[in-house]
Amino acid sequence: MFSKKFIITALFVSFLPVLLNSCGMGADARKFPPNPELRVKKNMEEGKGFRLMDKVKKGGSTTYDFASSNEMWRASLDVLDFIPLTSVNYSGGIIITDWYSGTQEDNESIKISVRFLSNEIRSDALDIKIFTKKCETITNCKIYENSGSLNSKLKKKILKTAKIYEMKKKDGNFKPYKKTKLK
Repeated sequence: MFSKKFIITALFVSFLPVLLNSCGMGADARKFPPNPELRVKKNMEEGKGFRLMDKVKKGGSTTYDFASSNEMWRASLDVLDFIPLTSVNYSGGIIITDWYSGTQEDNESIKISVRFLSNEIRSDALDIKIFTKKCETITNCKIYENSGSLNSKLKKKILKTAKIYEMKKKDGNFKPYKKTKLK
């Protein structure tokens, strides 16, 4: 009577609202202004976004604000530049590296994740996790979280580098990337 395709589509459409509402994730409307302009302004002040067309509407030049203006972000990428990156998400505030081993013969490799809790240069603004993978054979590997001195050394190096970037920016030696409108 009904085709399988029709029944599957009907079931999917009927369960779609349940799937979308069951996440339970969402923002508390009391903490965010209802006016879109105020929300955008608040997000811009907190460093959560950028505007591409802001100046074009006013007839001026366009200003691009990217992750390069955040010292903690730049310092983290610079410190981790020797490891291939798997996932980098500025708006989500996370950097995840791929598994890395210093030598090919070594049966141990590490993976690092850096989560940004704040844009401020403070030790509690970073959550760094280092995972170690030891393999006896290719299929027999054990993974555990490493809480040794490498974690604190990495955090210290990122904070020092970020502070240097911040000082250069204050001294006027740093010029953020600004692109003007093409004529």
